[in-house]
Order: sequence, then C-alpha cells, then structure tokens
Amino acid sequence: MAAYSMTSSNLLITSASAKVPLVRAAMDAAAKLHSEIRVIAGDLNSNVLTKYIAHEFWTMQPTRDENVPELIHECKQRGIRAILPTRDGELLFWSRHAMTFAEAGIKVIVSPPESLERCLDKTLFSEFGCQRGLPVIPTSSSIDDIDAKLFVVKERFGAGSRSLGLSLNRDAAIVHAMALQSPIFQPFIEGGEISIDAWTNVHGHVDGLVLRRRDEVVNGESRITTTFRDAVLESRAKQWIEAYGVRGPVVMQVLLDAAGVPHIIELNARFGGASTTSIQVGLDSLYWSLLEANGGDVSQHPFVRSAMEVRQVRIPTDIHIHGTNL
Repeated sequence: MAAYSMTSSNLLITSASAKVPLVRAAMDAAAKLHSEIRVIAGDLNSNVLTKYIAHEFWTMQPTRDENVPELIHECKQRGIRAILPTRDGELLFWSRHAMTFAEAGIKVIVSPPESLERCLDKTLFSEFGCQRGLPVIPTSSSIDDIDAKLFVVKERFGAGSRSLGLSLNRDAAIVHAMALQSPIFQPFIEGGEISIDAWTNVHGHVDGLVLRRRDEVVNGESRITTTFRDAVLESRAKQWIEAYGVRGPVVMQVLLDAAGVPHIIELNARFGGASTTSIQVGLDSLYWSLLEANGGDVSQHPFVRSAMEVRQVRIPTDIHIHGTNL
C-alpha cells in the first residue's frame, strides 16, 4: 500500500456501459493501491450494467468541448483524480483536454492526440507503420493500390469488425465498399489473429506485454482467449507499440500467417475487452495506471510474467441485489 495520502483519489471509468470485467478489475487495482479509493462508473445511459458493480455511478454529460468546465467541476465534487476513457470515439476528446484536466489536478489516462489520430485512422496507421518498416497490412482507399486476389474491406474509422468484408474478390469488394461511409481496402491474408496487451508508461516505454490467442471471437471481441509466450515476437511487439507513441493500457491486433509471419492489423489505444486476461499473468496495467496517476513510482512494481498460462472464457453471469426498496 502506498505511503502517501489517497484522499480524493477516486478513479472514473467513462463509457462504462456493460464493461463489468473492466470495472471489477479496476476496483481490485484501486483496493491494492489504497482501500479508500473508489471506482466510479460513468456513462450517458443511467441504466447500464456497471451501475450495479462500481462503488458509485455517474450519469455523465456528453463529451463535448463546451461541457469541459462542468465535467471538471463534477469530477472535483466526486473526488476524482484519475480518468480512464474506454471508448474509441471519446479518446480524442479526453486527450485534447488532458492538460486542462491536469491543471485541475485530474490525470487522464490517455495517449497524446497525434498518437491517437494514427491509431484511429486505419489509413494513417498503415502509412505510419510502412514508413518505419513495421509489418503493417497495406491499406488504401483505392482497390487499385492493393496487389491481391482477395480483399478485406472495412471502414477507415471506428471498430475494425463493423461492416467488415472478408476474403472478397475484386468485384465483391467494390460492391461491399459502396455500402460503407469511408471504405478502405487491404489484402486478405490467411492466418490466426492474436492480441497483444501492453502497458506503456508516461515516457512512452512499454513496461510489460502479454501475447494471447483469440480462440473464439464474437462481434470483434474474444470470447475465449489464451495467453502464450514467444520471446522474439514479444521483443518485436514492444518496438512496434513504442513506435506509435501511445500511453497507458493498449492492445495491438496482429495476424500470424501460415508461416508464422506477423502482420499488424491495428492498435487500440485503450484497455481491451478481454485484456483482463493479461492481468492474471502479471500485466497489472490498471494498477500501474492508477499508481502513475497518483504520483507513485511504477519502477518499484515491475512486470513479473507468470510461468503459468491462462485461458479466459467470457460467459454471462448473474448478480443478486437484496433489499426492500429496489
């Protein structure tokens, strides 16, 4: 337990929605740092599932520039010193205003704007990686730029699984693209997809990472995922992630082809849907984020990778709340 005061050091998780495992993991991390830290779930919707899990719930204002003063005021009222954004669509808002919140004594756990722009725009992500010799998948808004027999078609911005077209021939790819807002084309590469959970400190260094196979994927997220070791891939992944200049908890998606050659798909500059798996083998990313946000020395709590691997199976579960005035 930290020796310094944790008074008014609560953590806000924004867009908490149904991210129950994340909120529970954050509560564990908070308790590890100090018993008085409370985790507050925030969301526009007052009826989300995490309302029943977190220490407190806050029906928040929309993340718009004009709402920044009110958001800061409400954070202070709730003793919030750290904010963890969890939705791609809000990351740039929190990043742009991170300094304003910092001046009010509130640390936003988020990457710099320029890093986020590279990660949120699939074309920029690919171009940036290619310029630095990273094994990113070639990406273009023109199918003529892609040398392939089969194609992947997806939206340039937003979740990679949304409106995804896989293993399409040229004609089918063009037709699929007509239904998208900002379509981009990539070559279709046969292989298995893995996730790489990592934590990057305030100086941009990856302090730890964990590889995991995506054994079963539903709606773009792992329902079953298993950790594994590969020293060469771990070393290379650290360099790839650091090149993009991200901060805090992140998750990189990589495709391994039949020959085991890696192809980088994307880098999500936030805590992943199944990233709680990696906490189980020592990647204590939420604890480190809280510790760093409160001025603690993360170097005194280094990443120690468990020798035991973990398979996570995500299943629905029930909770029961008893009372006379529910």
